[in-house]
Amino acid sequence: MRRSQTSLGTIGLATLFFGGVAYVITQEVSFFVVANVLFAIFALIAYVASARDSFGAFLGERSTKFGANAALYSLLFIGILVMVNFLAARHFKRFDTTEAGVYSLSPLSAEHVKELNQDLDLQAFVEMGKDPGIEELFKSYAEESGHVKYQIVDPDKSPDLAQKYNITTYGTIRVAYGDQSTLVTKGNEESITNAIIKVTHSTKKTLCLVEGHGEPDAADMENPKGYGGFRTALESENYITKSVLLATQQKVPEDCDLLIVAAPQKPYLEPEIKLVKDHLASGGRAVFLLAARRGPELGPLLADYGIEVGNDVVVDQVLRIFQGPALGVEPIADKYGRHPITEGFTQRTIYPFTRSVEVAADKKAGIEATSIVKTSVSSWAESDLDALFNKGQATLDSKTDRKGPMSIAVAATVTAKQGDKDVASRLVVFGSDEFVDNKFLSNFYNRDLILNAVNWAVGEDKHISIRARSVRASRVQLTSDQVTRIFYLSVLIVPELLLLLGISVWSRRRTL
Repeated sequence: MRRSQTSLGTIGLATLFFGGVAYVITQEVSFFVVANVLFAIFALIAYVASARDSFGAFLGERSTKFGANAALYSLLFIGILVMVNFLAARHFKRFDTTEAGVYSLSPLSAEHVKELNQDLDLQAFVEMGKDPGIEELFKSYAEESGHVKYQIVDPDKSPDLAQKYNITTYGTIRVAYGDQSTLVTKGNEESITNAIIKVTHSTKKTLCLVEGHGEPDAADMENPKGYGGFRTALESENYITKSVLLATQQKVPEDCDLLIVAAPQKPYLEPEIKLVKDHLASGGRAVFLLAARRGPELGPLLADYGIEVGNDVVVDQVLRIFQGPALGVEPIADKYGRHPITEGFTQRTIYPFTRSVEVAADKKAGIEATSIVKTSVSSWAESDLDALFNKGQATLDSKTDRKGPMSIAVAATVTAKQGDKDVASRLVVFGSDEFVDNKFLSNFYNRDLILNAVNWAVGEDKHISIRARSVRASRVQLTSDQVTRIFYLSVLIVPELLLLLGISVWSRRRTL
């Protein structure tokens, strides 16, 4: 009888405990709280009424003393946990253990935030003032710099603030720095970092894309061969882009901080070649995107800067499941030279129909050239282009072909005297023009590498990094009601049922 009385009291205390925990966490007098408290009251009243005579004897039992000690140790343990959580909240530190770094900023984003010398305000105007994904992202920025201040705003509760900043749709994010501000409608790291770059950099550099020779259309976002995605990527780095027709110019425009020369369908005229030479000779910067069988007139120009362009196509065998080895004209590279463009860069990039681009053995004085991308050891430079393009056949010929790994991109710095001072020009040459078109730009890490190359060539070395991926790991967005149900089920109901079942089993065994 006494054992059943004890179990009744224990059950009453347990249900009272879970009811209290539910109220403290949810701050709501829910059905769960009311039911547990009422049941606990009735159980404890019944226990006190039935155990009044034996209460003194119960307190003197050995089991009661052990139970009291266990309860005391449990309270001490809970107190330690509360103190640890309090200290953790006061000294907050996050650790991202996900394989893809889902909850960490990209190196580029972190670098820009660390450079802030005044407060950066991030305001997200979201429905009901709640968006866990955006808030988590804002916390990541705030972790990198104490200058980052963020706020999640419900535009329906703060209509004056929404009207002040011209907020018209849910999900709009305002990024403000000093007297500069901008709005973004996509709540991802890439969009927010681009906005931060925009408001923190007052001056913009201009990139000129040469046109007039059948180059890919820089405004075309639909055609797989278009350069619309490439142009958008450049503008996302806070550059101004414009097209230049060299045939109508007496010299490369003064505002062209970088000349981008894509593989021409039609050859450059001699006056145009001279304009490019003069631009580089005066300390200009350029990026060349070549292609097999196109632009042979650019070869002698690049040779003057210690860069040798091969009349070939780099082929690499690929293994396909159930098919065996197959001809690969889209070699994938993961080997990079030691250069600021590729420092810390280990990701894969792909280069369709690329020709070899190598450092010339007899380069002139004042030229520092480095091979920055190389294909695998199974690749080779195929010289029989007729058989490759007309018959789709390529065989390694030890007499005419060169065995890999093959260099397919070179970066060079050329220092020369101009009057009383030294001028330094920079150029980067890739053997493929398709690796940055709409089809291949987002494949692997092509976008990161070409933007690194552009940043280095134009002199923005500090922007060289791995950028945020536009696709982050999948997340499940739960409603408030779903979160509440999961909380009650996993944190309260299931543990409580297990505890009550354990008490019942313990009581029954003790009475046997």
